[in-house]
Amino acid sequence: MQIKILAFCGSSRRDSLNQKLLDTAVLGALDAGAQVSNIRLLDFPLPIYDGDWETEHGLPERARALKAVIAEHHALLIATPEHNGGYTALLKNTLDWASRPIESDPTGLEVFAGKVAAMVSASPGVLGGMRAQIALQISMNKLGLLVIPNAFALGLAHQAFDEKWLLKDANAEKSVRGLGAALVTTASTLAPKSNHSECGTYPDEAVPLGSSSLANLKSESGRLHP
Repeated sequence: MQIKILAFCGSSRRDSLNQKLLDTAVLGALDAGAQVSNIRLLDFPLPIYDGDWETEHGLPERARALKAVIAEHHALLIATPEHNGGYTALLKNTLDWASRPIESDPTGLEVFAGKVAAMVSASPGVLGGMRAQIALQISMNKLGLLVIPNAFALGLAHQAFDEKWLLKDANAEKSVRGLGAALVTTASTLAPKSNHSECGTYPDEAVPLGSSSLANLKSESGRLHP
């Protein structure tokens, strides 16, 4: 069974250092035999979470689409910048909406059940976003994700990449790729050994974009990065 990993970054900035670091970790996962979907959160525009808004309008269609995409994967690979000692508002809002209940997921958390996650972060500071990782791990543990210990924080990240956006430090490159591979190994160990639903079932009403959510996202936005 091929492991499916969903990768995304908590930064929407062009030329994001965190996106570049995430892309390196993705290479490690691909080398380990995984299928990786590298999505952009800009493809899932969502209002700031507000309970009154949700009561009046229900769950946004893009939040339903995001939950469907998460359900199709065994593991999450997340890059988080550090903003004021925590992870970004974009990433927080995305996780808040993705954890909201729907008809097929009454608790809102079933979509995360049994999944594994790994984190990377990059920052111009010497700590490399470690404080953001601590805050994010607390949230991911609350969602029921198993976060592997192989996190990587890249300090002085504005000096760490060459003109081709490759890491200059070979040891750092090896470690980041190794993180991606470790995520695949852990997910493979924990994945259900079944020829039926590989990532858990998700009823049709929870997949507003059709049975192949990622394919439809690609055709709609053109911004899906495989």
